[in-house]
Amino acid sequence: MKADLHTHTAASDGQYTPSELAGLAKKRGIEVLAVTDHDTIAGVDQAMEAGRAVGLRVIRGVELSAKENHGFHILGYGFSADAPALTQLCQKLREGRQNRKYQIMDFLKEKGADISLAEVEELAGGAAVARPHFARVLTRRGYAADNEDAFRRYLDSQEFRQKVVRFKAEARVCVEAIKEGGGVVSLAHPYQMGLPEDELEALVKRMKGWGLDAIECFYPKYTAAQQGFYLGLAEKYGLRVTGGSDFHGELVKPDVRLACLDLDLSWLPEGADEPAELGG
Repeated sequence: MKADLHTHTAASDGQYTPSELAGLAKKRGIEVLAVTDHDTIAGVDQAMEAGRAVGLRVIRGVELSAKENHGFHILGYGFSADAPALTQLCQKLREGRQNRKYQIMDFLKEKGADISLAEVEELAGGAAVARPHFARVLTRRGYAADNEDAFRRYLDSQEFRQKVVRFKAEARVCVEAIKEGGGVVSLAHPYQMGLPEDELEALVKRMKGWGLDAIECFYPKYTAAQQGFYLGLAEKYGLRVTGGSDFHGELVKPDVRLACLDLDLSWLPEGADEPAELGG
């Protein structure tokens, strides 16, 4: 089916509301959309309702940040609306993001970037404040040429990662929280961890023992060699193949559009596209 299994909405650091994203996906020709906001499932049910209205299957998803590596992200799909361990973990992660915003403000002030936290929070619109919100304000106020420049100069530098920290759970905890809720787990964009191939393979083997189900083998920034290596790992360890755009919206990631990938989704849990009861 035509699918994009890695997208973000304004419930985390994306540009569009969950309903707007569902509409964009339908226009793109996508048949199955996974909403995988960072460390939150707050926007999923709205996207499901909007998807049902336009004939789009929306899968309940999430992207969790693991503590072992700054680029270590874990995608969860098809978990139930009632997933206590995952819900509790997302709440702790949200609190960590909320606390981190003050550290980021102090860091930026130290670097001579005088911006308003109120402006950043307004841009976040009630979602937990994330780095892309800061990047957009830094760009707006002339401290960076664009979002990518803001990350390179301020928000993803080695000094930033040393000085600005937030709560993250161990990868195994993330995997187990998703599995406890009846979901399946995919390793997101492995290249971002910067690991040598042998170390990455060892990690995949270890995660397979924890319950890893899939690897994100299709992603806009992969080289042909990277994609081939990930497909080989999936075959070697009996893992499913996922893929997605990591779409955030053109104001956040101007060069990334929604994907429309041919993927086998028959392995996803039954009921993955059922929205929670509203008003209960």
